[in-house]
Amino acid sequence: MMRAEVENARVNAWGGPPRSLRWIPVVIALLVQLVVGLFALTGGGRPGDIAAVAAAMLSSIALLWLRRHPGPTLVLIALLTLPTVALTTLPVIVALPLAFAVIGATAQGARAWVWATVGGALLLALVLGFIAAPSPRELVRPLVVLLVLSVLVGIGEAARNRRERFLEYRAEAARRRQGEAERERVRIARELHDVLAHSLSSINVQAGVGLHLIDEQPEKAAEALANIKQTSKAALEEVRGVLGFLRGAVDEPESDRRTPQPQLERLPALLDSFAVDGLPVEVTGTAPEGLPQLAELTVYRVVQEALTNVSRHSTSKRAGVDFALDGGICTVTVRDDGATPADAALVEGRGLLGMRERAALVGGTLEAGWQPGGGFRVVLRLPATPGAES
Repeated sequence: MMRAEVENARVNAWGGPPRSLRWIPVVIALLVQLVVGLFALTGGGRPGDIAAVAAAMLSSIALLWLRRHPGPTLVLIALLTLPTVALTTLPVIVALPLAFAVIGATAQGARAWVWATVGGALLLALVLGFIAAPSPRELVRPLVVLLVLSVLVGIGEAARNRRERFLEYRAEAARRRQGEAERERVRIARELHDVLAHSLSSINVQAGVGLHLIDEQPEKAAEALANIKQTSKAALEEVRGVLGFLRGAVDEPESDRRTPQPQLERLPALLDSFAVDGLPVEVTGTAPEGLPQLAELTVYRVVQEALTNVSRHSTSKRAGVDFALDGGICTVTVRDDGATPADAALVEGRGLLGMRERAALVGGTLEAGWQPGGGFRVVLRLPATPGAES
């Protein structure tokens, strides 16, 4: 709640003042006009000075419409103020509303209105000065006012540029936050998919075995139920670990700390779980040691997802995982010997997409497809050197 209030205050400070602050220039200008009016009443000013002060007060009130209609409001204030500067001897501070209007309109991007108003004011000041001024010396005052207005235009331009830079920065920050949120959603979906797909597939297989054997071989059915219990417990722990890893809750009690993410040392247990489900896995080669942590997690998840796909979608009764290390590149191949479907077109689902994303995160590549001799193959290649996570 507090962050939202601070953000709104910042937006108002740059995108436009809050309603309470918009009265400040009006109040200041009216106080100035009041002082000038008292001076005109007590100081023996020229005839018409009171009317000029009244016009200046109206120009002060017109500042309220400056943010919504900057151009027309600037013209109105100029028409009310400049004759006072050119035709009276009142202090030039009577043109303070015009100064506020020039800065505000320029800052809001009404450049054409501003320069047209300043140019028209210059012409009007010269005409009125030549017609009504007792001496050419009195032309100096309106010309000085116009010079000051030109300087104020520059100040307004600087404020406008700063405001535009801030708005651009805010838009870029919003796009960056949106991109980070999108990447985080993809990351959560990928992690949960990898954890749940294997576990639920294994539970489904074991449940089918238990239902099939419950009458004739109850001891085998009990074994299947025990496997379901063990798999579901492991899945719950891993989901808890994933959520803790994503949340990064370092302030949790020691007993609630997240379970470490699976590494290659847990790969044999993963392969054994597939064997229990009826898919024995042959391993060729040795997983390289010293892989970066994220690279180890990538290898584990890719093997897990690829074998889960074999278990769910393939007619294969066996699968294989091959490890090879060549020139600093670790190659992991997951294969099966199932039949190639008549329509061998590869349709990528969330599993393959997640594997490709994981490979890209560690600077690797992933290839997948049906093999001419039958079966499906997934090939992961990734750097085996420290620093690959970057």
